Amino acid sequence: MPTVALVDDDRNILTSVGMALEGEGYTVQKYNDGAAALQGLQDNPPDMAIFDIKMPRMDGMELLRRIRQKTDLPVIFLTSKDDEIDELFGLKMGADDFVKKPFSQRLLVERVKAVLRRAAAREGNATPPDASKIIERGKLVMDSDRHACTWSGQQVTLTVTEFLILQALALRPGIVKSRDALMDAAYDDQVYVDDRTIDSHIKRLRKKFTQVDETFDGIETLYGVGYRFKEQ
Repeated sequence: MPTVALVDDDRNILTSVGMALEGEGYTVQKYNDGAAALQGLQDNPPDMAIFDIKMPRMDGMELLRRIRQKTDLPVIFLTSKDDEIDELFGLKMGADDFVKKPFSQRLLVERVKAVLRRAAAREGNATPPDASKIIERGKLVMDSDRHACTWSGQQVTLTVTEFLILQALALRPGIVKSRDALMDAAYDDQVYVDDRTIDSHIKRLRKKFTQVDETFDGIETLYGVGYRFKEQ
């Protein structure tokens, strides 16, 4: 079973959520602050992580920023704040999902399962590439088995959600995908997201590609309609 890292300064949450995840068969790594978690995640990389946003020494946002420099580890944020700005910042940095406190443990477990299902494409690295699962669109190459993406031969590191959104667009170049269609491609039915969530992911995708190619214009916006991958 996968390993889940749980980072929260509330010991009650560490205990109760940890027990709920272990009851589902997951191995749980527990950390009560971001600084300790940063070292632990580097020493013993988990399959995914759950971060509280508000923590002493190093908050969840800073922890995510630092790990995003080296890995695309799937991350769910726990937040007690009602301010949507937290979610927008988190999405821009590559968070995969948000759960607001107070929450039911069953809901959180279902979110964990959903994120891990979306991350399952990373498995199978030891097998030869399956040509039917490789998308080539001009400078873009995506390998879903390896969760690998390159542009002009340069690697572009994407989160699971970003990969699924780009894959949905690249599968049919020139065809407009509505935000609802992209939500269906990237999220399970149990996960509610709104239009701004998809917009934030698109902005982050564009930023990542322009970092390797300043002229990148592969994702086009049709205002009031949706997005499409530009035909090469």
